[in-house]
Amino acid sequence: MSKSLAGYTDHFLRAPAILMDLSGLLSIPSMGGSEAETHAQEFVAALMREAGLEVHTWDMDLAQITADPQFPGQEVERVQGLGVLGIWRGTGGAPALLINGHTDVVPPGDPQAWSADPFLSRSQQINNQDALLARGACDMKGGLMAAWAAVKHLRATGFTPKGDLLFAPVIGEEDGGLGTYSLITEGFANYYNLDQHEIMGAVIPEPTSLAAICANGGALTFRLRIHGAAIHASRRTEGVSAIEKFFPIHQALAKFEEIRNVNVDARMDRWPVAYPISIGTVHSGDWASTVPDLLVAEGRFGIALGEETEVAQRAFEDCVAKACARDPWLCDYPVEVQWWGGQFASGETDEQARIIENLDQAHMRITDQRLEKYGAPYGSDLRLLTGLAGIPTVQYGPGDAVVAHAPDEYVYISELETTASVIAEMIQISIS
Repeated sequence: MSKSLAGYTDHFLRAPAILMDLSGLLSIPSMGGSEAETHAQEFVAALMREAGLEVHTWDMDLAQITADPQFPGQEVERVQGLGVLGIWRGTGGAPALLINGHTDVVPPGDPQAWSADPFLSRSQQINNQDALLARGACDMKGGLMAAWAAVKHLRATGFTPKGDLLFAPVIGEEDGGLGTYSLITEGFANYYNLDQHEIMGAVIPEPTSLAAICANGGALTFRLRIHGAAIHASRRTEGVSAIEKFFPIHQALAKFEEIRNVNVDARMDRWPVAYPISIGTVHSGDWASTVPDLLVAEGRFGIALGEETEVAQRAFEDCVAKACARDPWLCDYPVEVQWWGGQFASGETDEQARIIENLDQAHMRITDQRLEKYGAPYGSDLRLLTGLAGIPTVQYGPGDAVVAHAPDEYVYISELETTASVIAEMIQISIS
């Protein structure tokens, strides 16, 4: 703990208070598309009402939202979606500040890979540091509740903001950005007209290990349908295995990935592969003694900073088409490329933006260290806030994204405290 951080004595910024709210949120298995996704939103809304914020909730018009040509897509089926927006009204004379964070989590996967119930938070020493383990601890309920601790701290100290503070928990970030899209198109439209208010910036407390992420590469979800010719396995040479025809496509995509990662943007050169192409699921065949006539592979296509989504899609499709042209079978039965699910465009904020300068100043005051800035190889709601709403946005929060979707996901408790203190300081700098 730095000297300046030690000066923050208010209990809302200390671990016991943060963990009390965080443990409650972590106990809600808010996987995308589940009823618990709504319960997590209700939990945060209740915290804000208890603290005296003006709280607005709305049932998302899913039919209208998903039919919008600009809708960024989703990968799970939903029958409901709850939008939540908390507002701490300022006295006037300063622009507003937005804190945005998602309450949805990815499934825990194999429960045997976890040391305990994924939704039962528990403390443990990791790398000689106190850590909190649970699904969502790192991505990103820990950061969201650290930011909420900052708000509670400021209200308890009697801080009077000039600008408005907006606190928006959202759903659906993991599979496309439904919640933030609804916040922009429904929440702001009905409860905080952006034409009448200036929002100087937004902070998303995603896991960044206390660095500032000012830019995100994009991520497009794709599906490949590869056709073969079914036949009895005893006569396999007279059929065509869709599994075997996947090999040249996979090899072509690996080469394509290599080419796309030469001379990347300087903000991304810290990553071994800045714009990865990954196959996440492969399904083929329905009988062990039949040569499979169809393989369906789904994956994620990383797109570069500033790259147009449509241009990236055409390049991907061209890569697959050229691979098919080199194979006698695939030349006649080309692979089908489908774009579905989450479609994350890239996004970026100028490093000279006021929100980043304020965060840099706050981080220095609390940690006695300059703020590290870089770009991340994954998509996030940053691109919706910057692209659709025109709000300069930065990600800053506790935890390392490398453990975000893994079993025994964790966040260091010291980083929760630092995040709470830095965001409290940044709020005061931004809207005083």
